[in-house]
Amino acid sequence: MFKILTLNNIAVTGLRHFPRDRYEVASEISHPDAIILRSHNMHDMEIPETVAAIGRAGAGVNNIPIDAMSRRGVPVFNAPGANANAVKELAVAGMLIAARNICNARDYVKALTEEGDALNKAVEAGKKQFVGFELPGKTLGVIGLGAIGVEVANVALSLGMKVVGFDPAITVKRAWQLSSGVQQVDTLDRLFKESDFVTVHVPLIDATKGMINAERLALMRDGGVVINFARSGITDDAAVLQALDNGKLHAYISDFPTPQLIAHRKVVALPHLGASTGEAEENCAIMVAKNVRDYLENGNVRFSVNFPETFIPRLGSYRITVANANVPNMVGQISTCLANANLNIEDLLNKSYGELAYTIVDLDGPVSDETIAEIRKIKGVLALRNLGKPIS
Repeated sequence: MFKILTLNNIAVTGLRHFPRDRYEVASEISHPDAIILRSHNMHDMEIPETVAAIGRAGAGVNNIPIDAMSRRGVPVFNAPGANANAVKELAVAGMLIAARNICNARDYVKALTEEGDALNKAVEAGKKQFVGFELPGKTLGVIGLGAIGVEVANVALSLGMKVVGFDPAITVKRAWQLSSGVQQVDTLDRLFKESDFVTVHVPLIDATKGMINAERLALMRDGGVVINFARSGITDDAAVLQALDNGKLHAYISDFPTPQLIAHRKVVALPHLGASTGEAEENCAIMVAKNVRDYLENGNVRFSVNFPETFIPRLGSYRITVANANVPNMVGQISTCLANANLNIEDLLNKSYGELAYTIVDLDGPVSDETIAEIRKIKGVLALRNLGKPIS
């Protein structure tokens, strides 16, 4: 029986992928085999030693201590792309909100107290105050061409916009999905120089912290719009506010309010709505539940942020998995221990990811506790799981 600890409300459609005859799922549970969460901050919590996997029902993993889990040989799974449509729609909404001054215009109307002809005159006066502009012909700069960025870029093209994108690490899969009409640029400075709108879709890491700063904002066309539905910290808020005050920026749309942003009339700050749709929450929960289950039962790794993609179909063999430091001769030492136990390797897959390596080994017989103990003694082994035969 596997135990799953949930740290947030996880969509039931996802949790249904854990069969009740094999899994116990609860928000309070001792000695869990896996943890599934959304926004809960795990950095300050004591993570039980029994935890073999962590699943984030979303894309960002800043709330999870990735390095600490890697040192323990614990994969962290996420759900990239499962919320892409939700964020794409909000990014498009953000452009329209900024271009047509929708929120300020609504606030103006909400504050009207006149009636009859006086109200009509006030409405017409407001109409003149909130004249906007249209999207066709404007240039959108998309920073980050992952699952979300590609969808935003493609839909912007369909709206008649010119689109430039920046992502030096774009994958082959995403490149195939990206419309040929999107022009890829080789520097962020060039993207800002060419853009009327800039939208950002990258994780918050050292390389992206403060990437939207005063110097880059100064390169934008006057009256530009910046949209951030990615992470707080990617934009330098002080620089954004200054650009709004001096007229360089027309508007800033952000999912990450601060008192200073909330107070500014040219800022539309939202309560982290990027992936807040029922559909996105269900998609993320389903994706992460499937991958955590496959790892617990079969040792396969898909969509992990700290482990290599590693998959072997289960064909009836006995299976062990080993997470270890990515150093020479680890597979040789593991194989020697298995050979000394008269076990024949039927299949083996070893992959590495930075300083960590992961190995799946299928064998022709059960692995004894003594052999497991011998493999665990190998210097550099971080975690070992004896999965036995497939669950029928």
